[in-house]
Amino acid sequence: MAIAQMAKVIIVSHRSFVSELLESLQEAGICQILNAEEALVGKALGQGGQGGARPKDLEEVLTRLDRSISFVRRYASAPKGLAAALAPRVVVDEQLYEQVVSDGAALSVVDRCEQVEAAMERTRGEIESLLAALEGLVPWQRLETPVEELGRLRCTACWVGLIPVTQFEQAVEKIAELGGAVQTVGSTSNKNACLVVGLRESADEVQKVLRSAEFEAMSFEGMTGTVRELVAERRKKLEQAQVRLAELEAEAAALAEGLLKLEILYDHYWNLLDREQTEDGAPATEYTVLLEGWVKKKDYPRLEEIVSGFEAASVSMVEPAEDEEVPVEIENKRVIKPFEVITRLYGMPRHFEVDPTVFLAPFFALFFALCLTDAGYGLVIVALVLLVIKKMQGDKKLMRMLGICGAVTVVAGALTGGWFGNAHDYLPGWFGRLRERLMWFDPFEDPMIFFRLALVLGYIQIMAGLAIAFGHNLKRRNYVAAICDQLTWIVMLNSIVLLLAARFGALPAWTAKVCTVGALVPAAVILLFSQREGAWVGRLGMGLYNVFSTIFFMGDVLSYLRLMALGMVTAGLAMAINVIAEIAGEIPYGIGIIAAMLVLVAGHGFNMAINALGAFVHTLRLQYVEFFPKFLVGGGRAFEPLSKRYKHVYIKKEL
Repeated sequence: MAIAQMAKVIIVSHRSFVSELLESLQEAGICQILNAEEALVGKALGQGGQGGARPKDLEEVLTRLDRSISFVRRYASAPKGLAAALAPRVVVDEQLYEQVVSDGAALSVVDRCEQVEAAMERTRGEIESLLAALEGLVPWQRLETPVEELGRLRCTACWVGLIPVTQFEQAVEKIAELGGAVQTVGSTSNKNACLVVGLRESADEVQKVLRSAEFEAMSFEGMTGTVRELVAERRKKLEQAQVRLAELEAEAAALAEGLLKLEILYDHYWNLLDREQTEDGAPATEYTVLLEGWVKKKDYPRLEEIVSGFEAASVSMVEPAEDEEVPVEIENKRVIKPFEVITRLYGMPRHFEVDPTVFLAPFFALFFALCLTDAGYGLVIVALVLLVIKKMQGDKKLMRMLGICGAVTVVAGALTGGWFGNAHDYLPGWFGRLRERLMWFDPFEDPMIFFRLALVLGYIQIMAGLAIAFGHNLKRRNYVAAICDQLTWIVMLNSIVLLLAARFGALPAWTAKVCTVGALVPAAVILLFSQREGAWVGRLGMGLYNVFSTIFFMGDVLSYLRLMALGMVTAGLAMAINVIAEIAGEIPYGIGIIAAMLVLVAGHGFNMAINALGAFVHTLRLQYVEFFPKFLVGGGRAFEPLSKRYKHVYIKKEL
């Protein structure tokens, strides 16, 4: 339950072995390799990255594989719904994985996928073009004259096109006045397909009329024969194109049966690219490659064992530079480990700081539970988490953390008497008697207990944050910071609390004087020494501000009242849902029972979901805003060892 101790290592390997060495390191997943820009030793030796072209080739292969997978997946019968969301990767055994990877002809499927996809795009484009052509030709089917003869008139000019219905009559009249004529051939929904004929000497005036009538010209350029012949020809081509498209879709469906192979190849080349990029970015000479990186100290013997398996390779531990950033990995026991989600979401602590996970875990679970305060909701959350964990793949820390929070919610709900709101009022008497035995207090009858509980828990967590910082500074032998920045606040704040207790008669009167001294002395230390750099005027000004910031601690404590507010809201909504269900149950003819069940399931489901989300968010806020700043700065760089990653498949290890 601490930040893992890291060791800086240098691995020197002959070029001929480096690929196999990196594959072994990737399989083990214990060593983070630095690139040429990060590797300080490589910089000192004046060695840059190798700058090979192979990663670019692999990137191109991955791009083609990704495009092919996206293409054939549209024609594959894949599981959908919740099961697919929880387990998106296909489970394969190592034997099948190695078989596909070693098959030299496997990548040929990608070529065929690209060919089929390109042919389908061309065919779809052809179909769209034919449909557009047919749409334009259909209104002209009654035209008996071959289209190539329309422009061969000697004494007259001819225009072929569409005139909107709203403009048609007016256009016909104006053209007739100019000695022309309009012949309607067909129509669309709002336009008439027309032949307009006019004398050549009045052609300009006729065109002006057509423009004002929003005339849309129809071009038969490059076409020969009657319109009916043209329509029949294009319909035949359309049928042929649709048949080709159906054949291509059938072939795509056949190719989709090999989707798993494509996914295996993608993951294989993805990991291979990771290794190649690592090798490409490592400092190198003509014959050797220098791998500089980090490993957890406890894994160093395992690293030595891996490297020793290669004849022309060696590993040694080196001292990191004074200002070098050490990567951070946090390690916790099984029951605490799920709460690492909260720490990682905030950002990793720096390598010289403390891992907050073990300290936030009990507070987070308790605060989440108090925001719900319903044992029934807690049981449902636990049941759902167990179901999801059984089905899902990948990292399950978040689900396990919610399961723990749900279990604590059961306890908190039992102590406050919350079982799906006031469901005990509608259940047999024995349940009510059991509830009474388990219950500590009822928030609606004794809300001040809940009020005081929230404030006390908030005060305890804030004191815990100061105590953690105090202990960590003592451990690092930073005694001045421990006394001036933490111990003074711990003593002063507790003295103020005890002083208030004495004023209200909770403590003997003589303790007031002791507590007054206990508050004033730390306040003086904060005033004089909380700011220890710069001129005295600035130091005193900052010290005065820090003393005044005592009021901010009061605000921090009051923030914890959200625990009470959310807990009361959850219980209140649950009771309201039960009342609505009771009213719905009074509907006659058996409809009431169904309506009541729907109200209970939908209402309590919504109440649990929305308030569980609120409990998570507000509890998260209390950790990040009120707790962490007391002892944690954060901003550490996460430890990211070279390891196997899988996007599409889940490798089932053979026993």
